[in-house]
Amino acid sequence: MVDWDLVLIALLAEDEERQIRTANLTKRQFWVHNLWRTRSTNGEFSNLFNDLRYDLRKFYDYYRMDYEKFEKYLITGASFKSLAFSYRMGFTTVRNIVHETCQAIFTVLRSTALPKPTSQQWQSIATDFDKFWNFPNCIGAIDGKHFKIRAPNNSGSMYINYKKFFSIVLSAVVDAKYKFVIVDVGAYGRNSHGGILQSSKFGSKLRNGFLCIPPEKALPHSTQKLPHVFVADEAFPLTENIMRPYPSHLLNDEKKRIFNYRLSRARRIVENAFGMLQERFELFQKGIKVQPKYINNIILASTCLHNFIIDGHSMDALSSNTNNAIDRTNDSVFNNLDGMVVRDCFTEYFSNVGNVYWQNEIVNRC
Repeated sequence: MVDWDLVLIALLAEDEERQIRTANLTKRQFWVHNLWRTRSTNGEFSNLFNDLRYDLRKFYDYYRMDYEKFEKYLITGASFKSLAFSYRMGFTTVRNIVHETCQAIFTVLRSTALPKPTSQQWQSIATDFDKFWNFPNCIGAIDGKHFKIRAPNNSGSMYINYKKFFSIVLSAVVDAKYKFVIVDVGAYGRNSHGGILQSSKFGSKLRNGFLCIPPEKALPHSTQKLPHVFVADEAFPLTENIMRPYPSHLLNDEKKRIFNYRLSRARRIVENAFGMLQERFELFQKGIKVQPKYINNIILASTCLHNFIIDGHSMDALSSNTNNAIDRTNDSVFNNLDGMVVRDCFTEYFSNVGNVYWQNEIVNRC
């Protein structure tokens, strides 16, 4: 006869043994790859970095900043996987370090490298634009930069821009020294620069008079008072505080061509700043292979580092180029003038008392 008690005991023992085996298989095993064990002796930081620190030129060529700045903030254009092998670390570890570091950089540097603009700061920027780029009452150049990204999951066409690649947009105001004053990042690539400005916090504060913009001021060597303005390209609206060029069908008038030249000369500073940012941070020269939720921190941290690197550098070299807590400071800047009137006033000024001697030759070359 079958002893059912023994059968039951055997089945229970077998089931218990099976559960133990399953638990052992699913339990995560913690171990370190042999490559990572040599980090302290063979890693890049222990070898190449120590060699380059004694050759400052090569150090700058490789890390895109001098040694003193590098001591505070690290920078590289390598992929996460390349960094993982170079520094003998796991891929996930490197990725987490980069994201956490970018967040920390922006948090720490924001108050000093990218502070909230004040009325005094706007006035200082206006002085610099007049001194270096011959555009008085200019408090910044506005533009947007498309950064190429890997197609996000389930994003449809939201990130596809007019150049037919996936991108995320950095909108920025830049001062006369190529430093970012205001940045807004995260807009979809399909959106126009004008549309992004309209829906941004910066655009809202500008429309409602909450940017601490100084009141109208007399232009140099003139008694005419005009508002402080941002300079922009055709993608932006013409308002009392935003100047854009005249359209091509109006350029038979030499004065309008001169205005466009003077505006372009000041506006190119924002394009140069974007170019410097892309050149300094090689990550932006390729498609950014991270999810959009991480890209914002990377770009914001980079703008802070860009300003941090520029701070303290002399602008004397630009002198030769001149020849060839938000409050309601002013509820409505120059309410009695619209954008077209302000632009016409600048046009007359640039062709008369505010002219520079080389402008006519340049605008009439064609």
